[in-house]
Amino acid sequence: MSQTGYTAPGIHCHEFKDLPIQIGIIDLGIGNIKSIERMIIKSGGASLIINSPIQLSRVSKVILPGVGHFDTGMKKLRQLGFDTTLCELIEESRICLLGICLGMQLLCNQSEEGVLPGLGLVNAKVVRFNSDQLSDIKVPHMGWNVVKPTRTNVLIPQSFEANRFYFVHSFKVVPEDSSVIIGETDYAGNFCSAFQQDNIFGVQFHPEKSHRYGSALIQRFIEL
Repeated sequence: MSQTGYTAPGIHCHEFKDLPIQIGIIDLGIGNIKSIERMIIKSGGASLIINSPIQLSRVSKVILPGVGHFDTGMKKLRQLGFDTTLCELIEESRICLLGICLGMQLLCNQSEEGVLPGLGLVNAKVVRFNSDQLSDIKVPHMGWNVVKPTRTNVLIPQSFEANRFYFVHSFKVVPEDSSVIIGETDYAGNFCSAFQQDNIFGVQFHPEKSHRYGSALIQRFIEL
């Protein structure tokens, strides 16, 4: 059980707790790798930057970060061979995965931003914020915003203090099953800003840019 006092069903990352390297950060060349690495160290964890699928066997948890275009991210995953290997580890070895920003979107079925299919690990689609119909908002959604937990979960605690995180995105995730949503954010209406499906997690915001709130989230991920 983590120090948060809550163990989510279906999560078995503790089976790998004796590994010296806890978290692998997949480097697709399109993410804030060094910022995430520094945040993991600050939060009390150890990490390994992953450049090849074979390195995934050395870690108990994986972070998939990314910024930019959906199809670019999927092409990088395919070219480096992460698409098949990552899915196998998630489904067979029950390794824990956290997708950040574009990384969260790549876990879904498809995106309006591109034509390539996503990893399909979470039954969800990615759609654009419709700024034509919402003249009072700006796209991309950029800056600090509150993430409200929708149910008890290991990443975002229920508390009196607002959980504030830093966002930069023009597209949002829409899960087919709303029960996977663990956090919502209001930007011209509520949208899914965090989800969990068993050992698969996704956050639309950037923990590595979110100061103490981001550090606390990464620490809870380390403790799984």
